[in-house]
Amino acid sequence: MTRAVTVLLVDDHAVVREGYRRLLERSPSIRVVGEAFDAQSAYVAFVELKPQVTVLDIALPGVSGIDALRRIRTRVPQARVLMFSMYEDPVYAARALQAGARGYVTKAAAPDVLVEAVLTVARGESYLAGRVAHELALRNVTEKKEAVECLSPREFEVLRLLVAGRQLPEIAKSLGLTAKTVANHQSILRQKLGANTAVQLLQAAARLGITQEQNVR
Repeated sequence: MTRAVTVLLVDDHAVVREGYRRLLERSPSIRVVGEAFDAQSAYVAFVELKPQVTVLDIALPGVSGIDALRRIRTRVPQARVLMFSMYEDPVYAARALQAGARGYVTKAAAPDVLVEAVLTVARGESYLAGRVAHELALRNVTEKKEAVECLSPREFEVLRLLVAGRQLPEIAKSLGLTAKTVANHQSILRQKLGANTAVQLLQAAARLGITQEQNVR
């Protein structure tokens, strides 16, 4: 008998985790062995449980899921991580894949898509849901791709939090940086994106597909 794929489920909402646990475990081929609610608990659970697949949300409290992904892959480079997020714009999928994710599924996808994605990633293959895959392919030949990829991972995260309405001290605390460092990131973002004001920076972020509405939890 084939052993079930072991899964670590990471999302900051307990009710959401419970719902997705039930969804995944409808499949006899999947067994959820643990849950986590933020980047630190995700890392600890990953090290302790050694899941075959980690299903990881991007929008976690404090350090983001993409930062958690990098930390996990620093410890285990071959770790199979599936990003599962509310963000539908391909810019998020692109950043996740660049950080080493094996797949990306949005929470708007049909329930069976997540099951299929977990089993695909467990086999060592990559998985992108239809709409995201299509838009990501189109994005590969656009100027948007170049603009996003000119940002470092930390700059991208600071931009995401600025668009979400976070103030510099709050961002600094969330990312474990000094306020001066965050302010420097903000200045570099303005230079790279050709923005002279905070409003222009938000407009530039919107053109990249990073909007305030997407960041509302």
